[in-house]
Amino acid sequence: MTLVVQPVIMAGGSGTRLWPLSRAGYPKQFLVLSGDPANQHSLFQQAVGRLQGLGDHDITVAAPMVVGNEEHRFLVLDQLRELGIEPAAALLEPVGRNTAPAVTLAALAALEGGQDPVLVINSSDQTVTDEAAFTTALRRAVLVAGAGAGAGVGTGAGAIAILGITPDRPETGYGYIRVQAAADTVAAAVAQFIEKPDLATAQRYLAEGGYFWNAGMFVLKASVWMAALDRFRPDIANATRTAWAARSTDAKFVRPGKAEFAAVPSESVDYAVMEKCPGSDFDIRMVALDAGWNDLGAWEAVWQVAPKDAHGNASVGDAILKDSTNTLVHATSRLVSTVGLDNVVVIETPDAVLVASRERSQDVKLIVNQLHAEKRAEQTLHRKVHRPWGWYDSIDNGPRHQVKRIMVKPGASLSLQMHHHRAEHWIVVSGTAEVTNGDKVILLAENQSTYIPLGQTHRLANPGKVPLEIIEVQSGSYLGEDDIVRFEDTYGRN
Repeated sequence: MTLVVQPVIMAGGSGTRLWPLSRAGYPKQFLVLSGDPANQHSLFQQAVGRLQGLGDHDITVAAPMVVGNEEHRFLVLDQLRELGIEPAAALLEPVGRNTAPAVTLAALAALEGGQDPVLVINSSDQTVTDEAAFTTALRRAVLVAGAGAGAGVGTGAGAIAILGITPDRPETGYGYIRVQAAADTVAAAVAQFIEKPDLATAQRYLAEGGYFWNAGMFVLKASVWMAALDRFRPDIANATRTAWAARSTDAKFVRPGKAEFAAVPSESVDYAVMEKCPGSDFDIRMVALDAGWNDLGAWEAVWQVAPKDAHGNASVGDAILKDSTNTLVHATSRLVSTVGLDNVVVIETPDAVLVASRERSQDVKLIVNQLHAEKRAEQTLHRKVHRPWGWYDSIDNGPRHQVKRIMVKPGASLSLQMHHHRAEHWIVVSGTAEVTNGDKVILLAENQSTYIPLGQTHRLANPGKVPLEIIEVQSGSYLGEDDIVRFEDTYGRN
């Protein structure tokens, strides 16, 4: 029997501990963190690609289903498009409610039409260095979840299979899985889930054996998830069903009812279901994974997986390190140089720089919390802001002016809009611009320009087959992004 696998990519995290590279509007899962020119895929794209390799003569892999934030919907589609992959659906959470409701949305979507595929739940912010070992372990987990055929475990509805990372150090930043001693080395029965331990306890776990890191990757049939949730957290199950019943659909975007989803209790998969399964009649098994896995939860973890020089230094971008050891430098827009540093993280972006002790890299969230409290834009957006039609980069600004570089994708257009407080000058740098300026529509080529008066209805479009780039000079009494009145918009932002 061929098993149908439904990949589910969890892409709703905010990645605050990787600030300033990761921000609320462009979180870590969509970033390319590697300095390797041969690996310029984001963490999200890597997660999608790994799951595509699951298929063989026993397993058919469906198009991926993505659960993410409404604000990141176009990032999801753009990055999938770069891989040449069309999603089964993008399930958009109007508010964050942790992982248990997110998985429930995926399960309900997978059960539509009477199907009951094996869900492979995978986070989008992890790295794996041995993809062959990852695929082998995940295939074993799929067989376990698909009813145990050929896996040496029970039959019937299929077990819950969770991947446990073989530990190589006493780690206090992860939860642990304790397995029962058994002859079955393919999928051992889970005895207990354990919260993050202190160092002495983690050292004991490593010495005793039988303990694995909980990577948050699990595999089970959609119906098994719903049955377990109905048993252990019926409030979450029922509230999410209500939100799902109130959903709206727009092409690949599926939106649960906003008010209904906001009423769903917030809870993690582990607390809601997994930790309650050992000792119950739900068969929960663990497949060991030894594939160079790492959860990039902080800059310390990025340093651990990065290639290093003879002094333990890792760098990305234009960086010069002298007499420095065990240091991470990530430069995005200019030269960053260090002298005499040890165990330090230096992260440079065009509008913010972080310098921190590697041992304190988890505490970057303290900076993000202060930025949030002060309502500073650096917490949410980069200087370069991605939009569904392309991007803009604010390269200069003053009390009454702002200068932007703007890129518009081939065939894309901005909204038909008007500003109350600013006028704009547009200069075409490359490509062809179609400009709506009041009741006139003109084409501009390279080095040509136009002027948009204050209060004039206007639109910028790219009718060509290559990216359009312009320089925009804004002038006026108020230059905020909220001074936009949209009349028509391809992306539903009216």
